Amino acid sequence: MTSAPTQNKTSEISFFDSHGASNAYDVFAPETNERLIDIFVRLTGLPPGARVVDLGCGSGVFTNALQRRGYRCVGVDLSPKLLDIAREKFPDIEFVEGDIENLPFEDASFDGVLLSGVLHHLPELSRCAAEVKRCLKPGGKYVAFDPNRMNPFMYLYRDRSSPFYSSVGVTENERPVLAWNIARPFRAAGFKTGVEYHSGMKYRYIASGALRWLLPAYNLVDSIAFAPPFMKWFRAFVFSHGEKPAQT
Repeated sequence: MTSAPTQNKTSEISFFDSHGASNAYDVFAPETNERLIDIFVRLTGLPPGARVVDLGCGSGVFTNALQRRGYRCVGVDLSPKLLDIAREKFPDIEFVEGDIENLPFEDASFDGVLLSGVLHHLPELSRCAAEVKRCLKPGGKYVAFDPNRMNPFMYLYRDRSSPFYSSVGVTENERPVLAWNIARPFRAAGFKTGVEYHSGMKYRYIASGALRWLLPAYNLVDSIAFAPPFMKWFRAFVFSHGEKPAQT
């Protein structure tokens, strides 16, 4: 029997610590950060005061945005240096160094989970899905967002099978995802799941200096080309979400 693939956590920590040294890992425009939180609020329906954990919080951008919406937040990340930045920027928020495949929380600790662009770093999702379920209260909700392999830009630039693949600014674990592959492990864990597709998520930064000048053109094309409903499956990001069953 073949064992499930595992994430190289050492390379993840090294990569994101290097970004922590330059304080550079805040890739989206501010209005996009707020839009991401709007989607989380809508999909979860959680009211202010709910306890939410931001997994893969990095330097705390989304954790802070959630806190400003009235949630009681905790941020979790593997990178000590990014967490140092988060604690300095947002001293009123709790940040914890931890692994989303082995979370340092009691069962049923949270009403909601945000998986902040982190699932596409994991080659196998069953352990993450089990931990998210364990840490959520009955009826709790999760939302995750990740780059969509069906999107031509994401495929050409970030998929290893593409002739135009660039490894600049990504870890060895990353790859764009297919929606059904993301939803399946959470459904198998017992969640009632759903998927949405979104484009118009404007970048303000990418690691490749050679391509950074193309960002305004990319942001414009991405906002317009995939707006029609018949193009939804090709939008840049997959938002997967689910609900833990209530106890019977």
